[in-house]
Amino acid sequence: YVDWTIRDFHGYHTNRGSSYNSYLVRDTKSALIDTVKAPYACHLLKSVSELLPLDKLDYLVVNHAEPDHGGSVAAVVKACPQVTVVTNKKCQAILSGYHDTSGWNWQLVGTGDTLELGNRTLTFLETPMVHWPDSMMTYVPQEGLLFSMDGFGQHYASGNRFDDEEPLETVLGEAKTYYANIIMWAGKPIQRALEAA
Repeated sequence: YVDWTIRDFHGYHTNRGSSYNSYLVRDTKSALIDTVKAPYACHLLKSVSELLPLDKLDYLVVNHAEPDHGGSVAAVVKACPQVTVVTNKKCQAILSGYHDTSGWNWQLVGTGDTLELGNRTLTFLETPMVHWPDSMMTYVPQEGLLFSMDGFGQHYASGNRFDDEEPLETVLGEAKTYYANIIMWAGKPIQRALEAA
């Protein structure tokens, strides 16, 4: 979901707005990677339902519990009670602090664990302190696709969906601002995450 109006995130100015990104991987089994801020849960569920019946969603992968990623987790579980929430132990604990998670189906994963969807596999990489203790990335080796959570993040609202559709200098400028304001303090964990990724 594109949030054109947000102008503050953790105390720094987001003059270009932001976006909350959730990704649907469809295969023999389906997985939703991350969610969006809670106020936009209805938009997320509508978008997913246009591509897949909600009762056919098998997995919800939560790479990070912070509300801009995990704010709609409870709404997705409520709409899809059959779904299994896939995350790491630290993220499970944080989600349980935000939501009533009793009755949720869980699958806890760590670095190197995999989840077979059919022709595609999800591989997990824990990246603690990039920029929360629960941070994790999800990789689809068959596609060469990394769902990097905040690891390569920025705040940027656009009508386009891909960074190569925007001026490179603007994209890199926003990435630099994000890094400086949100995760630069975690230089060593970031270096380890980059090497692992």
